[in-house]
Amino acid sequence: MSEFKQQILDLEHFKENAEVRIETLGNFRVWRDHEKIEAKEFGRDKTMQLLQYLIANRQRNALHKEKIMDDLWEDWNDRDFKVAMHGINKALEPNRQSRTEPKFIIRQGVSYQIDLEKVWIDAEALESFIIIGNKTYTSDSEVSKLAFQHAIDVYRGSFLPNRIYEDWTSEEREKAQLLILGAYISLAELLLNENPSESIRLCQNAINIDATWEDAYRIQMKAYIAKGNRPQAIKTYMKCEVILEEEYGISPLPETKQLLKEIEAIN
Repeated sequence: MSEFKQQILDLEHFKENAEVRIETLGNFRVWRDHEKIEAKEFGRDKTMQLLQYLIANRQRNALHKEKIMDDLWEDWNDRDFKVAMHGINKALEPNRQSRTEPKFIIRQGVSYQIDLEKVWIDAEALESFIIIGNKTYTSDSEVSKLAFQHAIDVYRGSFLPNRIYEDWTSEEREKAQLLILGAYISLAELLLNENPSESIRLCQNAINIDATWEDAYRIQMKAYIAKGNRPQAIKTYMKCEVILEEEYGISPLPETKQLLKEIEAIN
């Protein structure tokens, strides 16, 4: 078994066996020992906000308490943070003995971060699968396809959609969207010859997320030609042209125009 396929299996094993599992894509849900933690167990909304903030900033170094509070709440005091952090630890570890260090939130003085080795997070898994897919794209297409498919399976929608107007969520939301668009396109390219219908479907999923994603139209055009459907390939180009003009006032890229010429030249 290849190193990268083993990494995929390890990621799946982590998901199945992690004591705490968190979904952030399309919804926000937390499981503790395979049982869903209800919102009421977190108590105040500030508790949930703090956990979500730690997730959104999970790849950064431990964050200072004051920065966290400045980013989260306009009017805050030290008690807000203490109550919220206590609420997180109580929800994740209801049976933790007093005066023992929390298991899932790492504290370094007055800085905090979530422990990614103990907590499974869908957004983190999404990126891990895509890294594997990218690394094996040219060397092992089967593993690459498997990795991208796992990434697609993980993605259920926008990052923390209930916090869409919070500035501290925007960077992670944009990142997750770019990652899933890349996964759709990469898998569509890998499947172009063996399963053009699936390539078309995957590209449509990408277009549904971002209607201006030009790579998706190009692959769809190629896939329709592979299926012998020249009119639909041309129609796809026309859709792309209209969307780009409406959204940005620009025309398709030279490579997209060249592809159209090649398609129109087919007898």
